[in-house]
Amino acid sequence: MKIPGASHYWLKNAHVPSTLIQLADGETLGESELLNPIEPLLLLDIEIRDGIIHSLQQSATVPGEIPSVDLQRGMVWPCFVDLHTHLDKGHTWGRSPNLAGTFDSALALVSSDREKHWDAEDVYRRMEFGLKCSYAHGTRALRTHIDSANGQAKISLEVFKALKAEWQGRLELQAVSLVPLDYFMGAEGEVLADQIAEAGGCLGGLPLMNEDLERQIDRVFELAGDRQLNLDFHTDESGNPADITLRHIAAATLRHEFTGQVVCGHCCSLSVQPAEEVQKTIDLVKQARIGIVSLPMCNLYLQDRNQQTSQHFLYAPLEQQLAFNSKFPSRTPRWRGVTLLHELKHSGVPTAVASDNCRDPFHAFGDHDVLEVFTQSAKIAHFNAAYGDWCTAVTTTPADLMGFPTIGRIGTGLPADLIFFRGRYFSELLSRSQHDRVVLRQGKAIDTALPDYAELDDLLVK
Repeated sequence: MKIPGASHYWLKNAHVPSTLIQLADGETLGESELLNPIEPLLLLDIEIRDGIIHSLQQSATVPGEIPSVDLQRGMVWPCFVDLHTHLDKGHTWGRSPNLAGTFDSALALVSSDREKHWDAEDVYRRMEFGLKCSYAHGTRALRTHIDSANGQAKISLEVFKALKAEWQGRLELQAVSLVPLDYFMGAEGEVLADQIAEAGGCLGGLPLMNEDLERQIDRVFELAGDRQLNLDFHTDESGNPADITLRHIAAATLRHEFTGQVVCGHCCSLSVQPAEEVQKTIDLVKQARIGIVSLPMCNLYLQDRNQQTSQHFLYAPLEQQLAFNSKFPSRTPRWRGVTLLHELKHSGVPTAVASDNCRDPFHAFGDHDVLEVFTQSAKIAHFNAAYGDWCTAVTTTPADLMGFPTIGRIGTGLPADLIFFRGRYFSELLSRSQHDRVVLRQGKAIDTALPDYAELDDLLVK
């Protein structure tokens, strides 16, 4: 599919998910083709002029002197928004493989790898590799959590700031601190808050259930409020029904009358709690205007791996489970670790999905491809009920949560940052990799060649 080099051209016969279209005041598209409630696609012609979407029309008549491309009903999306990643951990699998595959072993391996290798060059090159992949796949904005304890923030945030400047105009980047919440109780926590503010990032951390949790959360809200920072937490990434840090954060958001944006990631334990407890949490989350981001691929990989008992699915008495499991060297997971995406979304909570970890001890796979995230999420979390509504989970919704009102949507006057897929319908889009997609940035096709893994060999192969 060849895109004209002209500054003014038309894309004809494009299938566009209706929920990704942002109409200007008074603008209408008239009667459009809606295939059915499951695939709400509009058949549109898109006029691009000087890198901007100039108009959206049905069956537009194009003057002969203006170039056009017939997309033959191939789908057009806005560029992706990846709300939750870990670029600083990425692509370390080659030197720190997590053969046990558990959450605890991942923590230990990352800690060891960080102590041995994470100088500025190592972090820079691995993060840059991740950004190259993201950009080639069609991502426009990305948020990365940064391991920040014990002096690592000074190294990694300096690298982040350099990359943010270098990628300006191609990728909008945000950084989030990642430390256990008790880190903020000391002087080092205040220093970290200042470092995040200076990097233009979000304050974040890992809340764990403990007697001092409320005081720890209050401290983070105070530090963020003083510096006018948004907040982003890792919450309840477990299958323990007693983990309810999400509820505590929602209550704190209301208690502090916090006006910034709060995002909470994972929230896995919500899916193993009694209905009445779930409802209490969802009600508070909605009232607090918290956004939720689920990380289905990483949680699918980590959760319930080779655990001797499945406390969430007691199909048999404990003694029988132990006796049965002891017969086999490994066991099939019973629980897949995805939060209650449907219930949250139906309740009016902004809900997104994102990449999380790529090729590191927390997740052996991944390529920073948000289409893969969406495809896998559709299978894992059953997005096939009204696909067109769920596609906002990797575009418009995360863009709004990151504060980017012109990204992740298609509309007159918005930048022509678009992705064309040969798949005409969702069943086609999600059945093939769409490796031949075309990515437009400001109306011009970019090079979508991916970086060679060999670029990192000297860091990983000893």
